Amino acid sequence: MRLSPFLILLGGIALLSAMDATIKFASETNHTLIVTLGRYVFGAVFAFAIWTRAGSPAITLDMWRAHALRGLVIAISAVTFFWSLTVLPFAEAVAYSFVYPLLVPFAAAAIVGEPVRATSFAAIALGFAGVLIATRGAPSFEQDPRHALGIAAVIVSATTFAVAVALMRARARTDGAPIVGLLATLLPGLIVLGPTLAFAPPPRWADWPVFMLMGALGASGMYLVARAYAAAEAQRLAPVHYTELLWASILGYVVFRETPRPEIFAGAAVIMAACLWSAWQARRIVAPMENHP
Repeated sequence: MRLSPFLILLGGIALLSAMDATIKFASETNHTLIVTLGRYVFGAVFAFAIWTRAGSPAITLDMWRAHALRGLVIAISAVTFFWSLTVLPFAEAVAYSFVYPLLVPFAAAAIVGEPVRATSFAAIALGFAGVLIATRGAPSFEQDPRHALGIAAVIVSATTFAVAVALMRARARTDGAPIVGLLATLLPGLIVLGPTLAFAPPPRWADWPVFMLMGALGASGMYLVARAYAAAEAQRLAPVHYTELLWASILGYVVFRETPRPEIFAGAAVIMAACLWSAWQARRIVAPMENHP
């Protein structure tokens, strides 16, 4: 039986949400740098298997150079988001991270020269209004400085992830998915290796299965996401990504005994509406151009 792209993507998002929950769990007993390194080391093992299965396409020196900057940006995005999971409830961190699609047009404009539409400015204003709604009821900086810093860390992570997406657009068509996927795990791992050895204590032996699970969930989730996008248009699949908040809420409650504030869901709804409206506006503008003889 052939599954629809929507169900395949839903499964991919569920696996990636489970990976984030595993990261949050591992961060309770391990330094953030160790968790980040483990995510990319074990992720690289699975990405290497996918690259090998694809026929081991050649990776040129130019590709290494081009992906080095993206590797650094991904490493920054991962470290800041993983650290935020140590101080924020799972669903809350995920809700704030939804702003990244609103930032992609601005990153793409700076990196690949894509024009920024006026609707992007309106969408990002609406999205950050959603962030402000989600922060209502949260502890103040004076009450809990780490909570406020956690929110800031998610915003930094979303911003750098948007830059990483824009950089991927510049290379994906020429390099191919297996190479992009391999370098997106291998290079961030190499970048965080030095700081990890210098500042983080080694993981406990009992946590090694958790790190292996982390890598397997990440690679499997990304494989399903890639399959889904190979079978359907990105615009049609975009809303499925917001099921991540559902998975995060379920996993947060079951695994970490967290109950998100109502403001989290209200703010996330506004952020999602901004993203979907921006995507719809982009599609409405591009469709007539695609159909023009």
